[in-house]
Amino acid sequence: MDSCIFCSEPETEIVAENDLARAFYDKYPVNEGHVLIVPKRHVETLFEATLEELDAINRLLFKVKDKLDKKFNPDGYNVGVNVGRAAGQTIFHLHYHVIPRYLGDVKDPRGGIRKIKKSVIPYLAEGEEN
Repeated sequence: MDSCIFCSEPETEIVAENDLARAFYDKYPVNEGHVLIVPKRHVETLFEATLEELDAINRLLFKVKDKLDKKFNPDGYNVGVNVGRAAGQTIFHLHYHVIPRYLGDVKDPRGGIRKIKKSVIPYLAEGEEN
């Protein structure tokens, strides 16, 4: 697919690669060391990937973590995939975000990705109100 930015070589440094997937720095990072992992074959969402592609992505996830640990020494990670427009996907080529987190990078990180929107049922242990 010619118009897909993830089907061509990335404009940033490749962090890791295997036969079915590659990892590279996000061009618009949320935090220092933000990496994207994509399958080499064009698939729009996680649910269209083969089990072999998902395995290849997971194997890269661990390699990427090792490299980011050594280079940036983060205190934690957010790993996520947006599936579909309603979930915030804007580039329709499967990609995993690997976002290093650092103590103090936000005021209160409790809840992590749970805080992307208000819960349907409030999670009182994390300060959400009815």
